[in-house]
Amino acid sequence: MALREGALRLNVLVRSRHFYKLTSLGGGVRSLTEKVSSKQVKSSAPETAADHLIYTQEHFALKESLRKLIDQEINPYVDQWEAEGKFPAHKIFKILGNAGFLGVNKPVEYGGLGLDFSFSVAVAEELGNIRCGGIPMAIGVQTDMTTPALARFGSDELKREFLLPSISGDKVACLGVSEVGAGSDVSSIKTKAVRKGDEYVINGGKMWTTSGTQADWMCLLANTSDGPPHKNKSLICLPMNLPGVHIARKIDKLGMWSSDTAEVFFDDVHVPCKNVIGQEGMGFTYQMLQFQEERLWAVANILTTMDNVIQETIQYTRQRKIFKQPVLHHQAVHFRLAELQTEVELLRSLLYRATALYIKGNDVTKLASMAKLKGGRLAREVGDSCLQYWGGMGYTSDVLVSRFYRDSRLMSIGAGADEVMLGIICKYMDTLPGKSCNER
Repeated sequence: MALREGALRLNVLVRSRHFYKLTSLGGGVRSLTEKVSSKQVKSSAPETAADHLIYTQEHFALKESLRKLIDQEINPYVDQWEAEGKFPAHKIFKILGNAGFLGVNKPVEYGGLGLDFSFSVAVAEELGNIRCGGIPMAIGVQTDMTTPALARFGSDELKREFLLPSISGDKVACLGVSEVGAGSDVSSIKTKAVRKGDEYVINGGKMWTTSGTQADWMCLLANTSDGPPHKNKSLICLPMNLPGVHIARKIDKLGMWSSDTAEVFFDDVHVPCKNVIGQEGMGFTYQMLQFQEERLWAVANILTTMDNVIQETIQYTRQRKIFKQPVLHHQAVHFRLAELQTEVELLRSLLYRATALYIKGNDVTKLASMAKLKGGRLAREVGDSCLQYWGGMGYTSDVLVSRFYRDSRLMSIGAGADEVMLGIICKYMDTLPGKSCNER
C-alpha cells in the first residue's frame, strides 16, 4: 500500500511539474571545462521504460527532473565550490528536498515518496552527471548512509526530529563510524557512550566525517557496553550543536574537494537514551544492513561518471591529432575504450541484478560487495586510461577526467576497502579458513 501511494504521489508530482521548481543560486563561475570541449556527450539513443531491466516510466521521469536541477543549480557552480573546498550543503539540500529527491524510498508519513530502492539507484545514477565526486557523495551520505537504519528501526519521535527534516533538506546529516584506528574494521571502534540515568555520556572521536563541518546531526556508532564487539554497539542520533562536540579540523584530501570532511571529538557529550536507533546493542548489525544500500548507491553513481569520462574522451581524441591523424584512430586507443565500456556495462548488469533481488527482500551482501569491489577497481582503470589519452590536458585541473582520476580513488577505500570486500565475498563462497558462512 505504501509503495502504491508513493508511486501515485510521484505521478502527481511529475504531471503537475512540481517535481522540480527552479530556485536560482545566483551568480557563479563559468566551468573551465567548456574551453576544452569536454561537455557531456550521450553515447547512444536514450533507453525507454520498455527497454530497461528494472526502470519504469516513473524512474525515467524522476531522472529527467533531477537532471534539470543538476544542470541549472549545481553544475554551473562546481568549479567554484571545488576551489573553495566546500559546497553550500544546506542550500543545495533544501533545493533537493523541496523537489523530493532526498527521500525517494523513505516513508511517506515522514516526507518521503515511499518508493522502493530502485528509485534510489536511479537517483544515484543521475547524480553521477554532477561534474565532481564530492557533491554526489555528500548527497548519498544524507540519503543512503545516515538515514536507512533510522527509517527502518527508529522510533516515531526520532524520525520526526531527525529523519523528516533530513528528507525535507532542513537538516544536514553526517555519519560517525570511522575512527583513526578503525576504518573498514568497524568492530574496532573505541568511542564510548556510557549510560548515566536517562542519558548517555559520550567520549571519543570520529574521522573522515563527510559534511562534518556543516552537519546538524550525526548518526553515531558507539560502544554502549563492554560486551562482544559485534553486540555492544548502538546507533545514536546526536545533534552536532551539543556542548562537548568539537570539530577538530577540516581535512585536506586528495580528491572530493567540494565535500567538506571533518575530524570530530566528543568530550562528555550528554545525549538522551531515547536517541538510540532501535535496540541498544544492535548498532553493528544495523550498520552492516545500511552498507548494502550504501555500496549499491556508490556503484550506481560512479557508473554514470565513468560513462561520461569515456564519452568525453572519445570526443576529445576524435578532435585531437597526433602524427597527422586523430588519437582515436589509433587501434590501441579505440580498442581500449571499447574494453572499458564493456566492463562498465557488465558492472551495470550486476548492479541491476543486485537491486532487483534487494527490492524483493533478498540479502545481496555478496553481490553488493562484488559490485563495490569491481566499481572501485574499474574506476581506477577508466581514470588512468582515459587521462592518458588526454595527454598534457589530462594533467590539468580543467577537465573532468583529471577530477575523476582524483575523486574516484576513494571508491576502493570508503565504505569498506577492496580487501574487506574480498573477505566478505570469500565468506559467502565458504573459502575462508574456519567455519563456513552457513555455519555462522
